[in-house]
Amino acid sequence: MRMTQDTGFMRLALAQAQAAHEAGEIPVGAIVVKDGRVLGVGRNMPIGTHDPSAHAEIIALRAAARVLGNYRMEGCELYVTLEPCAMCAGALLHARLKRVIYGATDPKTGAAGSVLNLFAYQQLNHHTQVSAGVLADECSNTLRTFFQLRRQAHASQAQTLMEDALRTPQSVFVGMQDYPFVSHFFRDAENLHGWRMHYLDEGPVDAMHTVLCLHDVPGWSYRFRALIPALSAKGIRVLSPDLIGFGISDKPKKVVAHTPYLHLHSLQRLLMSLGAPKVLVLAEGKAIHLAQMLVESKVVCVVDVLQIPPDPHVASDARPYPDKGYQAAWRAAAGLVQQLEQASRDGDWNLDVNVLDGSPDTMAEQIEAICCNG
Repeated sequence: MRMTQDTGFMRLALAQAQAAHEAGEIPVGAIVVKDGRVLGVGRNMPIGTHDPSAHAEIIALRAAARVLGNYRMEGCELYVTLEPCAMCAGALLHARLKRVIYGATDPKTGAAGSVLNLFAYQQLNHHTQVSAGVLADECSNTLRTFFQLRRQAHASQAQTLMEDALRTPQSVFVGMQDYPFVSHFFRDAENLHGWRMHYLDEGPVDAMHTVLCLHDVPGWSYRFRALIPALSAKGIRVLSPDLIGFGISDKPKKVVAHTPYLHLHSLQRLLMSLGAPKVLVLAEGKAIHLAQMLVESKVVCVVDVLQIPPDPHVASDARPYPDKGYQAAWRAAAGLVQQLEQASRDGDWNLDVNVLDGSPDTMAEQIEAICCNG
């Protein structure tokens, strides 16, 4: 009799999990029952509510508490399709439930026996019975199907390039009101493996002065979104590339692909394709070492090098990297910075670097003055 009842109530929880799936949430559902009566239902909704505590168990507990008029739920049972996490297990114990029944185990965060068992602590002042494995296969399949569909969706959006790189879907960058620039792309199939490099080219093409903006590692051209219009308004041409692996540029999948010389050569070839203009380099943070390599290469004429502080918000911006497949450059960043620093120490660095700070308009005025005096 108990097993038949448990199965019936778990199917109600599975219906809540399906509703979560349809809403784009991880499909977990829960219900609270007392004396055969459903007091509250819940489904996962942390994404839609922007609430990290909005797990199915918590939503069901809140609904049941409103019906009971009491946060203590003595004599109540909770059915949930996935083993509760530590947060939910703690809430269930505080609510003093009689019993918790779950379907699928959670080997990563389960707190009812898989990773730890909060319900087994004898020191606690309340003990809740736990029953596991009710409709376990159906509950597991619900989760498995959800994640398979999500992986397929990501795969269909990703554009694979010669098996060794990915291209972030352009839809990721649509609607960025503070990044209203026209994208340009440079591709050198022979020397850069066919990988495509994204760059911005703003201001007059025939301007007397050109500023090359180099973002930090990690980072991307979004760092210069406010400075670019301030400079172009002063008649200065601004080139702002995304280094290969970052921003809107192609993303080689292997960490070993990301070397100082990949970035140096891609910059050299980009500038040569644009007529090798004389440039003033504006380097963010650690990109100053790449600027030094560019100066010493003498492939293009660098008239001056300036530095601006790094922006940690841009460095941690995850939009260009939808999943781990795109993140090799991120993972390579620490080692890449060390290699850039070593190249800087080994080189013959003769330029004194001015460090700029302040508002974009202030920096634009400083850059204009340096260009004119140069």
